[in-house]
Amino acid sequence: MQTLTDHTAPNDLFNPSEEHAQLREMVEKFTWQSLEPQATEHDEKEQFNKDLFRTLGSELGIFGLTVSPDYGGAGMDAVAEVIVHETMSMADPAFTLSYLAHEVLFVNNLFVSGSEAQRRKYLPGVISGEKIGGMGMTEPGAGTDVLGLQTVATKKSDRYVLNGSKQFITNGYEGDVFIIYAKIDDRSKRTITSLIVESDYSGFRVGKKEEKMGMKASSTAVLHFDDVEVPAENLIGVEDQGTKSMMRNLEIERVTLAAQSLGIARRCIDMMCQYSIRDRKAFGKPLIELGQIQRLVAESYAKWEAARALVYNTAANLDPTRRNSLGAASAKLVAT
Repeated sequence: MQTLTDHTAPNDLFNPSEEHAQLREMVEKFTWQSLEPQATEHDEKEQFNKDLFRTLGSELGIFGLTVSPDYGGAGMDAVAEVIVHETMSMADPAFTLSYLAHEVLFVNNLFVSGSEAQRRKYLPGVISGEKIGGMGMTEPGAGTDVLGLQTVATKKSDRYVLNGSKQFITNGYEGDVFIIYAKIDDRSKRTITSLIVESDYSGFRVGKKEEKMGMKASSTAVLHFDDVEVPAENLIGVEDQGTKSMMRNLEIERVTLAAQSLGIARRCIDMMCQYSIRDRKAFGKPLIELGQIQRLVAESYAKWEAARALVYNTAANLDPTRRNSLGAASAKLVAT
């Protein structure tokens, strides 16, 4: 699908290596051949396409893009994540949102912050697509104020007993394993701890499925934890030290969410051009020949290009050893 907004030249800001260019080509092919044809139907039915989702791991191999090959990943970088999120969002942003929750909020998160044993136990399943992952941070009374969350984990011998709830959790209905942020023993604490929680643990319950205005093919749900016993070995890092890893993961989450907005905007611009150049005429000539329409198309394209440069530049300067909170927040602000 050749459009005004195509960029295919390798070794530039958007394709810094031949490997990135090949990734883009592969994902574009999947997007138009497999993702686009099913998008409208699944959105209207508010149905997540789990079978197609699993092929991202089993066939395309784009789960674990930033994970070392030692654990079955591709060993790539944040730019690769941006390429995939931007490209797939041109056809199905909801599907891509579920990909983000799995790939970024769970897989990347666990790889960077998890122990060797945790990586060996959980990464194979989520990278192959056999298991679906997610992350639980937001609560009914704590969103941006993450340090005010009320989910609590009480240490008892060789396990933690988890109580509380999480709201607006992407992949909440389909997820098999989640990284859950909680407080240890005391809800008044201003520190956070990370735990790996499997959906088949006793006391884990999926509640209300949220009704949404958009992104309907991606489920968003409430998760309840009623005396859920979590093995002590599922603690990520150390107690009360989860804030740093959480904020680091949110940086790549913000950049990939910004990349989704780029994909949506790109599709909108392509549709603007299709309609104004080929489909619609006014006063006996294509709509694009009217000056006001030209201005609207030109301004949209310029804003998209500027946002795209910021998002890709931010991604190029983001990895587990380099924090870029300001850049990630700026990219999300401008692109969304």
